[in-house]
Amino acid sequence: QVQLVESGGGSVQAGGSLRLSCVEAGDTQSDYCMGWFRQVPANEREGVAAIDSHGKITYADSVKGRFTISRDNAKNTVHLQMNSLKPEDTALYYCVTTPVFCTLNLTIVAGHPMTHWGQGTQVTVSS
Repeated sequence: QVQLVESGGGSVQAGGSLRLSCVEAGDTQSDYCMGWFRQVPANEREGVAAIDSHGKITYADSVKGRFTISRDNAKNTVHLQMNSLKPEDTALYYCVTTPVFCTLNLTIVAGHPMTHWGQGTQVTVSS
């Protein structure tokens, strides 16, 4: 059993910063891809950033240059540093671990039976 616990969400003004963290507990797999997706009501969940166990990183075009993902394999933790936040970044952010190759494709990630999701943490950016 794997549990993902996110923290660090909140409300900020445009231009501000937040740092999300996610700790993986239970039957952890250090060779899994770890990442972040986000979702707003009525929209499909979208990939934000992902990092594999070797440090290879993928970002969505909408966050490149503003967000930085990092992971600590020894602590089974992944972080998302979000700078220069915009109102359109407002969403529920989900931590995810998956044994598939690191991708931001929701169909591929969600389709694997060993993919695990956190409960989500809300990020609200006001203009």
